[in-house]
Amino acid sequence: MKFLLLMLTVLAPAQAATLERMSLDEVIDKSTAIVRGRLAGSYVAQHGQVIYTHYTITVSDRMKGSAASQVDIVVAGGTLGKTTQTFPGSPTLTIGQEYLFCLWTSKAGLTHVIGLSQGLFNVSTDAASGEVTISRGPTDSAMLDGATGRPVMDRPVRMRLRDFSVRVASAAKKD
Repeated sequence: MKFLLLMLTVLAPAQAATLERMSLDEVIDKSTAIVRGRLAGSYVAQHGQVIYTHYTITVSDRMKGSAASQVDIVVAGGTLGKTTQTFPGSPTLTIGQEYLFCLWTSKAGLTHVIGLSQGLFNVSTDAASGEVTISRGPTDSAMLDGATGRPVMDRPVRMRLRDFSVRVASAAKKD
């Protein structure tokens, strides 16, 4: 419930937003799907008073959730006609880029990156070793610790994809 209230607060039109910092394990546990894929295309549409950019992901690997070759997601913000909306914490995505997405589907049926940019990771492969890693920088939006309500700084994440996969599999065994 707390997460839903946070999402509604963040997605409502506003000049500033405060996010609840999620640990990597919370991101994994609360995700309804985790996929690796490449952005294939996008379009912008309005839902209620919020403008969303819709993206299509061509899935190359699924770690959690139902199997599908494509997944459609939304990111709050975009330009529709002469109106532009931006939301602090919303990730910036690039068509053709490969990412690891930790996703959450709302009751309304819209699938979001969980925790806004906290659930989005760049995928890269080391040329020498062939090791695949995922990474993300710290979110630049104001963040609070969920337990204490105190301001905290977000932390960058960088790890081997196979280590992340082990964490996802371990979390699935607990369910």
